[in-house]
Amino acid sequence: MGHLASRGEYDNLVTRLNKNSQGAPPSELLDAILKILLSEKEAQMVSKLPLMPFTVRRAAQVWKVTEAEASKLLDELADRPLLIDFVSRDGQRIYVLPPPMVGFFEFSMMRVRNNIDQKALAELLHQYISVEEDFIKALFFSGDTQAGRILVNEPVLSGENALHVLDYERATHLIKSASHVGVSLCYCRHVQDHLGRGCNAPREICMTLNTAADSLVRHGTARAIDATEGLKLLDQAYDHGLVQFAENVQRRPVFLCNCCGCCCECMHAQRRFGVMQSIHTTNFIPVVDAAACTGCGKCVAACPVESAALVSANDSQKSLRKRARIDERTCLGCGLCVRTCASGAMKLESRPQRVVTPVNAVHKNVLMAIERGKLQNFIFDNQVLRSHRALAAVLGAILKLPPVKRTMAKRQLQSKYVDKLLANDEKK
Repeated sequence: MGHLASRGEYDNLVTRLNKNSQGAPPSELLDAILKILLSEKEAQMVSKLPLMPFTVRRAAQVWKVTEAEASKLLDELADRPLLIDFVSRDGQRIYVLPPPMVGFFEFSMMRVRNNIDQKALAELLHQYISVEEDFIKALFFSGDTQAGRILVNEPVLSGENALHVLDYERATHLIKSASHVGVSLCYCRHVQDHLGRGCNAPREICMTLNTAADSLVRHGTARAIDATEGLKLLDQAYDHGLVQFAENVQRRPVFLCNCCGCCCECMHAQRRFGVMQSIHTTNFIPVVDAAACTGCGKCVAACPVESAALVSANDSQKSLRKRARIDERTCLGCGLCVRTCASGAMKLESRPQRVVTPVNAVHKNVLMAIERGKLQNFIFDNQVLRSHRALAAVLGAILKLPPVKRTMAKRQLQSKYVDKLLANDEKK
């Protein structure tokens, strides 16, 4: 009976995780991961937490404990870090349970820890994320809106290109404008180190920003840095041919990773399922001047997702001559190939249609929830209904959606209240 009870608590946690717009398909591997990260009692308590940000008081009500007891446990979970916390405008401490990815899976490997078996955890995470396909497919291919987006390599932008790059599309701006910046071990390369397959790219180079950085720094997972050091790390990433991968929002993104094609799980997914676009691209695409291309292959080696290849130049005078070709279906538009082209045969051009980036985290999560059929979980979660501010944020994001997404939201919610709200807004 004890074994059944234990399994039940972790099953409840998995159910809770899968109410979010980003879930984690049930698996024996997932069970093993969660058992390393949380005790049975902790799994039981975390499974009861609201989807939207919550206060100590709300957690105490859900758990039926005192606020002092709730505060102690919440801080312990944030120290691990399984929760992110921040201070609201009215001075309250607010907590949120992040998704597994990008979230507490990464956080568990963003520092060296002696209180868990990180080698065993790395092996399980690799099997669950990179070997089994259920998690990757659920994460990247169950909707059009993704968690992350690629940023263009700024040093390769021409003057004309630069005019078309908005601030939120620049890694330099994300660093300079962040309220907090933290740097940690690269999760992906740390995992690969435990598997004996780590590359020579820098380890302490991936950054968290804004509220996430504040929380992770306070709880010892990240090291606080200023914008100057952040920009130096970005230059180091450029020098090592790393691609910048940020949260898919315009305002106050919470992460800025510097990814290599050999270790990064998102790059792996793009290579395996690239035509399905697991990552939002930049607004650029590299174009090859066939006459100028020498076929050196440097662009092929630089591309993190194998979108560049050498093909026959069809030169009747030189039958063995090669030239570069870009697969536009899978290209991220990062510009690394342009940076490495010694002959100047490559340049970036604007894509025919601009990539749309959600305004903020609520907007992104609402879009992802609608596309994945989970919006009702945010609106009708019993714990959330008591938070008028959280509910207002979700409904406000719905009102800003285009008509097609609004219709999808109405179908999922099946709520007379929301139907009336949307109908009134459409009359304005």
